Amino acid sequence: MKVYSFPHGGIDFDDPTAPVWTSSKTAFLPNFAVIPIVQFSENCAQPVVSVGDTVSEGMLIGRRQGPGSSNIHATVPGRVVRVVSWQAAESYNNQAIIVRTGGSFDKLGKPEQTFGWDTLSPQELHELVAEYGIVEMDGSGAPLNDALSAFPSEAALSVVVNCVFDDPWLVADYVLCRERTSAVVEGALMLQKITGAKQIVYVISHPEKKLLALFQEEAKRYDAPSFFVQVRAKYPQRNHSQLELVLRTFEKEENVQLNTLFIQSPATLAAVHDAIKLRKPILDRYVAVGGSAVRNPAVLKARIGTMFEEIFEQCGGFIDDPIRIATGSPLLGRKVVNLNEPVTKNTTAVFALLKRQVGVTSVRTCISCGECRSVCPVRLDPERLFKSIKGSKQEKNFSRIVECLGCGCCEVVCPSRLPLSTILGAWNKAKTNKGE
Repeated sequence: MKVYSFPHGGIDFDDPTAPVWTSSKTAFLPNFAVIPIVQFSENCAQPVVSVGDTVSEGMLIGRRQGPGSSNIHATVPGRVVRVVSWQAAESYNNQAIIVRTGGSFDKLGKPEQTFGWDTLSPQELHELVAEYGIVEMDGSGAPLNDALSAFPSEAALSVVVNCVFDDPWLVADYVLCRERTSAVVEGALMLQKITGAKQIVYVISHPEKKLLALFQEEAKRYDAPSFFVQVRAKYPQRNHSQLELVLRTFEKEENVQLNTLFIQSPATLAAVHDAIKLRKPILDRYVAVGGSAVRNPAVLKARIGTMFEEIFEQCGGFIDDPIRIATGSPLLGRKVVNLNEPVTKNTTAVFALLKRQVGVTSVRTCISCGECRSVCPVRLDPERLFKSIKGSKQEKNFSRIVECLGCGCCEVVCPSRLPLSTILGAWNKAKTNKGE
């Protein structure tokens, strides 16, 4: 089987402080669940409970308010004790309902009841996805209902299962794939029915031959057109635009027609499966916990609303005071402002780093080494664009900044620690906000 890759740039990224790629552990239940009602941008759900109300596990506590918001459910049973808000690092206000855990669980530890879905119409399946608050769990947190509604009913497309692991901090998705292969495959089939997709395309990193075999064996159980594509695990291959590049090459070389690509992560597909087949909202998710400051890195299956402080404690706490705590990946992490911040539907990883892992943080003078140009997947000149933006100069190639993926490759290799990708991303965002 041929191995595909995007044609230019990228980096091979490894991090020994990430959790090992073996199995997950179930996190302790939180004493207080901090359940966010803002999951994507600034659009929050409308709370339907008040302080003092008793809630049950899986109960609706926040109703979506149009595009950009999703239904929110109680992840633990108990009593609502407070509604809080805080300033997120992204500069918008976050809000959450705090539930003190107490009482009996309706789902945890109980036999799971399954519901048939073959006889349901695409519209009925779509409504279940919206009802149970399913979001894109690969980092964006955008409501899946919005993405599904954006496709015209007559659109020809392929559902793409994104099992590309170009970053060691994607270990939580990898472990989920190993432990819940059937749920991922069936979730893809459900999306295929909802969207009317012609086929399902499984894109899997080349080194993961055992994972490829698992998906191939599971897919054989269903009578659905499927393709399996192997790609290099070079960062940022998982990025949707880079993934589309290799799939268009595959399409041409194999003489197949993939049309529009509907790319989803394994975690999202497993959540679709749970919503439709189990009638269950997103109550927990796989989270990678590690970094040089963490004593025992692990992949935890944690309840939504569990505070990061409790997550780190379950992994043995800190070896020493961390200099940086963030979510996501060291390549594109989001700073954690407070350890009371909770696990959300789109928390893939949380890490704490010691000073030795962060390395040099001071910005120095550019030495014009050209490393940033050599790793840029879209062939930009980050150095030149960075200097032009900082110097408020106008460049004829400014229009190409919109092609920046924000992958951070240029910043990783820059010996002067220039915030290249950060500045280009901020420029793009500013232009977008101005409507230019």
